[in-house]
Amino acid sequence: MENNNNSNNSGKKGIGRRDLIKGLAAVPVLGALAFSTSKKSSYDQNLKNSILRELNIDASIPPPTGPMAGDPIRLGIIGYGIRGKQLVKAAGFMSREEKEKLQKSALENSNDTRLKDFMDQENLNVKFTGVCDLFDIRAEEALETVTTDDNQPKRFRTYQEMLASPDIDGVIIATPDHWHAPISIDAARAGKHVYVEKCMTHKVNETYELYDAVKASGIIFQVGHQHRQTQSFLTAQDVLKKNVLGHVSLVQACTNRNSDNGAWQYNIHEKANPETIDWQQFLGNAPQIPFNKEHFFRWRKWWEYGSGLAGDLLTHDYDRINCLFKMGIPKSATASGGIYTHNDGRDVPDVYHVIMEYPDFKMGTSQENGKEKGFTFMYSATLGNQFGGRNTLLMGHDATLELLGNTITVHADSRSTRYQDMIKDKKIDPDVPLYAYNPMANGVDGVTSATAKYFANKGLLFTYRNGKRVDSTHLHIREWLSGIRNGTKVSCGIEEGFEEAISAHMTTLAFKLGRKIEWDADAKKIINVTEEEIDQCDFITI
Repeated sequence: MENNNNSNNSGKKGIGRRDLIKGLAAVPVLGALAFSTSKKSSYDQNLKNSILRELNIDASIPPPTGPMAGDPIRLGIIGYGIRGKQLVKAAGFMSREEKEKLQKSALENSNDTRLKDFMDQENLNVKFTGVCDLFDIRAEEALETVTTDDNQPKRFRTYQEMLASPDIDGVIIATPDHWHAPISIDAARAGKHVYVEKCMTHKVNETYELYDAVKASGIIFQVGHQHRQTQSFLTAQDVLKKNVLGHVSLVQACTNRNSDNGAWQYNIHEKANPETIDWQQFLGNAPQIPFNKEHFFRWRKWWEYGSGLAGDLLTHDYDRINCLFKMGIPKSATASGGIYTHNDGRDVPDVYHVIMEYPDFKMGTSQENGKEKGFTFMYSATLGNQFGGRNTLLMGHDATLELLGNTITVHADSRSTRYQDMIKDKKIDPDVPLYAYNPMANGVDGVTSATAKYFANKGLLFTYRNGKRVDSTHLHIREWLSGIRNGTKVSCGIEEGFEEAISAHMTTLAFKLGRKIEWDADAKKIINVTEEEIDQCDFITI
């Protein structure tokens, strides 16, 4: 770390935040950087070691999954849109068009390692023996991408035909939300393993039906919350386990996006028409309306097919916190918002604010027993602003943990009970990180758009293993495949998916009905909403 020429009389003691962050980029793990000497001095290694021993944080790696050896697992992809292409790529198959694009980008920017990262990733030993997409152009692209010399996949016109095929072992489902549960339920009953994108379900009651179907089937089921593979979350789990933060009373998570693409204004393909799109099959259980290209390509903008900010983006942040706290479904949820930035015919809100209450949740405390109990999870989102300072915060009595992509920063609280003596003795400065974890050597490379940066900052694009950057989705799919091959545990199975879906649906009900929605954990049901109201909410638009 560079020295400067400030003297010991330079006002505030300790290294500056700017210098600290600069230093973090070069070292995988740093901690306890609160100094009692001037900026000119290097940090006191003994002090650092003593505080690291006090915190006892373990930047652990995930439990190992099993080998990918054996006969190839035969997969079907259902839905080859934006996310479907990403999932197929994470499993090892990239389109020729994307390869050419990344080759060009790498030549222009040596920091863009996306193609190299893809080429270096582990062979997961799978074959895509089937593809199913309702748009002919996408189906043809999928076939071209997954065809190999020893594998000639089949296009299935319906997912039912795919599930009936003996050549399919498991399916990856990347359809609009309203098809997640019906396809997953039928797949479970057909004995096909399932990897399904979030939100796991589109409606409350189908969440129970899917839960029962998976439990009865014995299949390996994984929900696509790939951040569970991100190293920082595993380290944060240990931070909480070691009671570094004390009792956490408030968790803040946010979404800030400010682009048409970020607001689901996806491109409409020039060849889209009633002859190239199976419109009736797309509608499924949605209201019957005439062919509409915008609804097909921008389905997230309407409740009939999507689940709004709740299902698309809140679910990621909720599950990020749930994998740390394991707090499950909230006791109650409220929600508010509206269409304030994109009045373009959509009926889902583009500004959304959620409060989830956990009044009985307990964790470690540094104060007397009984004083602290419960916490609030607060989520707010706007699709009309991209300010980057609203990161995920876990706010405890003794410290606050900030999550940003693959990094963790912990600041001691100036009123902490646990650290009060060390703060008094100036061994810890609340304005300087008490602990920081950053596995990146050169920052966020290969991120070429604001949307990609948003997902990178959520830990949804990549993580690090032994200093090497790895696609988080690749690891999440590998975990699912290991479950199929080796019987190893998946991190986001039907239990976690049930908690994610019900929690998201509670906020949607709260938004549409305009009141607090409550959950009975013992009865495992929403208790202050009638079945009639739940059914009606499926058709309420705002």
